[in-house]
Order: sequence, then C-alpha cells, then structure tokens
Amino acid sequence: MMPAIFAKRALRLLLWTTAGLASGAVLAQDATLIPGPTVESLFQQIQEDAAARARTPYRLPEDALPDVLRELDYDQYRAIRFRPESALWRGETRFEVQFFHPGFLFRQPVAVHQWVDGRVTPVPFDRDQFAYEGPARKLSDAVAESQLPGFAGFRLHFPMNRPEYKDEVMVFLGASYFRLVGPGQVYGLSTRGLAVDTGLPSGEEFPAFREFWLVRPGPEDDTITVLARLDSPSITGAYRFDVRVSPEVTVEVEKHLFARNDIARLGIAPLTSMFLFGELSVHGHDDFRPRVHDSEGLMSRTGLGEWIWRPLSNPGVLRVSSLRDRKPQGFGLVQRNREFGAYLDMEAEYHRRPSQWVSPLEGDWDSGGVELVEIPTPSEFYDNIVVYWLSDEPVRAGDQRFYRYRLALFDDDPPGESPARVVRSRSGGGDIPGATDPPPRSLRRYIVDFSGGALATLGDDANLEIWLDASTGTLDDVRLRRLPGDEGWRATFLLEPGNASAVDLRLALTLDGDPVTETWNHVWYPDEL
Repeated sequence: MMPAIFAKRALRLLLWTTAGLASGAVLAQDATLIPGPTVESLFQQIQEDAAARARTPYRLPEDALPDVLRELDYDQYRAIRFRPESALWRGETRFEVQFFHPGFLFRQPVAVHQWVDGRVTPVPFDRDQFAYEGPARKLSDAVAESQLPGFAGFRLHFPMNRPEYKDEVMVFLGASYFRLVGPGQVYGLSTRGLAVDTGLPSGEEFPAFREFWLVRPGPEDDTITVLARLDSPSITGAYRFDVRVSPEVTVEVEKHLFARNDIARLGIAPLTSMFLFGELSVHGHDDFRPRVHDSEGLMSRTGLGEWIWRPLSNPGVLRVSSLRDRKPQGFGLVQRNREFGAYLDMEAEYHRRPSQWVSPLEGDWDSGGVELVEIPTPSEFYDNIVVYWLSDEPVRAGDQRFYRYRLALFDDDPPGESPARVVRSRSGGGDIPGATDPPPRSLRRYIVDFSGGALATLGDDANLEIWLDASTGTLDDVRLRRLPGDEGWRATFLLEPGNASAVDLRLALTLDGDPVTETWNHVWYPDEL
C-alpha cells in the first residue's frame, strides 16, 4: 500500500514536488559501471561520477514512460499497489524495501541497485511486483508491453512499533524529498537532499535523486545504508544515508556537492513542512479545529548555546528571515503540542506528527544563518514552510562542498538539555474593553507563557525577571506573573510599533541575571492585521 501520508493529504507532497520531477541526469544503463568491493569504495566512485558530471552540461532525462502512465490521474495512481510479498530482502533481514510505480506526476524513474557482499546488481522494475486494482486494472497489459527503466521511489520498512509488523520508516519519493517517521508517529514534515534558490523571485530549482544503491544489512541489523546520486542544472551530488531505527530514528547524512553553475542560495539540510494556522494567527479561520499544522515552531540552538523558539506563521506574502549564527549546535522544526485536544483532528492526527532536529557534524557551518522561508497558503494540502542552513560563503561554478550532519526524530523534546520552554504565545489588540477612545489596532498585546526546567522549583520570592528586546517601536506594560496551579510563568507586554514596517521581538526569563528559558522570537508585520 501507499504510505500513510497519502491516506488524507497525498496531493500535498505530489503538487509541491512537481517542479522538480524533470530534474536529473540520464540513468546509468549498466549497474556494473560502478562496482565496489566495499561500501566506502562504492561511495568514492559515486563521488567521482558526480564530480565528472558537474564538469559537463546538464542533460534532461529522457521521457521513458508510455502515454498511459504519464496520463494517470490521482485515483488511478493510488490504485496501483505494491505487493508486500515482493519486497526486497523479505525474510532475509529485519529491513524490507517496497517500491513505488512510475507514472502520474512521477515521470522520471530512478534507477535502484543493491550492494551485497561487494557486488552491485540492479533491482529491475517488474510488473508482477504490483497489483493493478480498480481504475488501474486496465493498465496491466500496457505496462507489460513497456520496458520501464526504474521505479518512482521506494520506502524502507522495519519492525519499529511491534516485532511482528514491519512499519514504514523512511520514504524517498519525488525530487530529493524523503520522509521519516518514528515510533507512535504518522508522516508529517519532509526532508530534502538540497534546496536551491528557495524563495527567490527567479524561481526555485529542485535537484533530484536519480540513482540509489541499497546496502543490504545483516539479518539482525537495525541500521541500513543508502547511497544516492543527485543531479540538477546547477549542481550534482553524492549522498550517504546511515539510517538507524533503534532505539530512536536517526539518519547520519554525508554529502559531497559539485556546482555546475553559480548558485545564489544553497540551502543545506532543508526541512519542509506545513503551517496553515495556529495560536499566533491573527486572522480567523472557519474551521472546527483550533490549529492546523505539521510543525508549529522553528527551534535553534546557537553556537553560543542559546535556545531560540520561533513560532511559525502563514503570512500574507512570502517572508524570508534568518537567524544569524556561527557554528550552530542544531536546529529543527517542532510539533511541540502533542495533545489531541489542541487539534481535534481524528483523520490527520496532527498531534502525532514528528519533529526533526539537525545536528551539524562537519562542513561549512562557520558563518551564516538558519534561514526560514514562510510561503502563503490557503490550504493544508500544500507545504509552505522551509528551513535550512545558508552559509555566507558564495557558491561558484566549479566549487565543491562537503557536509555531514545528523537528523533525529523526536516528539517535543529535541536532543540536548533544553531549558524551560514556551508553552503558548498569543497576541491581540491592546485596547481596553469598553474604552471610549480605543487606540489604533496596531497596538498589540502579547502574552508568552513559559514552563518546565528551572521554573518548576522557583518560589514567589525568586529573582525572576523579563528580558525583552524590540528592534524598533515602543514597549510598555511589561509584567511577569505566575500561572494558576503553578504551571509556569506568564510574560506580557504591549507593543506600539509606530510607523515600523516590521518589529523583531525577543523575550526570555532570567534568574539572578542568567537566562533560564529559551528565547522567544517573533516578527510583527503591520500588513498581517
């Protein structure tokens, strides 16, 4: 069957990646062109191949699909089901691999190979691996007459939640997108191999993984290695993914990049998600659900150790902002609220969406910023949030880049010992109810509630204070109070922005002058009212 994400919001991933499906280079015709007695030597040869391709002009891949597959509609594509009994390595290892059929929006098949005991062999497309059901039944004969060069993508299965059932853990499908899911979670945010010129007026380029090498694990292994070759008009790349499922889902990513052309904005370790509305949203939504999002905030740990929490938004116009940093310790997109009552959605189950953390290990993380792109969207069917690391070092044609980082899935607590955190933040008009001469709507009242960490043991006589900073405008009525039931502390203030086009706000709580909470960060825009 298709991954769980397709049950409710399949089109979101498909439509978002359409622009990238034409990316890629010509598929290798012979898997033995890149043999390797060890995984390391195989990966070295994939790097050499990517470097050589970057020195040649980009070639569009051939359209190898028959019309009947290119013209599939959504319902027909969903009716093509992979047969689980045909899974690669079934009964041989704890991991299994199931494949996606080419067609619909996935018109450029990817080549898949397996590495077993020093030998590389192709994993060919086989019609008999798939069941053509319902509206797709008539496709079977047409597919049998075609020589399809590969699959649309694949997914890894592993007994993650209970030993007798192999859950989906990781899916590669479309451009350089892949998704991860952990124990007790459902699919949510996406990860990408690379982001090129995201948010620029010139338009975004979508690199694509064109070939994969699956390294067969041992019978009882809980780790699997996937190698990949990436290609696009501006850049090529060789990737290694070491996926570990137990005791938690982590992926160590190593990538070697080779630029064909100058690149204005090269996003490293990009995460993509959806935010329609939430607790800081100004405009009302005609919806029974109090919030709708895959991720509610960007979290970052700076090189100096400061934890920053930035609530996400669905802006009226495209917004690009940067948390400037040197040698960041990590960043990620977080679905912090894990209570069903916060979402009330029994189908999408937003309270079970994963959070994901990026921990830099090696590469050019010296100077740059964690960049956040927020794109207007009218619907939850579209991903509209992108976050990545952007180095200050420009990328020129002929340049090479190397990065290594770790991806980790979690619920609401990221890796590392984070301090007391923001549990809610709200904003509204700053006028007093019943006032005969109310102030302009631009006067805003903010409340930010903190809980946990060192705050849990503080008495009323603790020297706890608010640290608050605004890039412009006037701050007034700044107060700090304990929440009822000893559930934390509330900071509240009024913002009078004046004629400012935007106000960057930062707030934290300090104890005896030292921060004991993460830093709440929010940008107010007058055109969002």
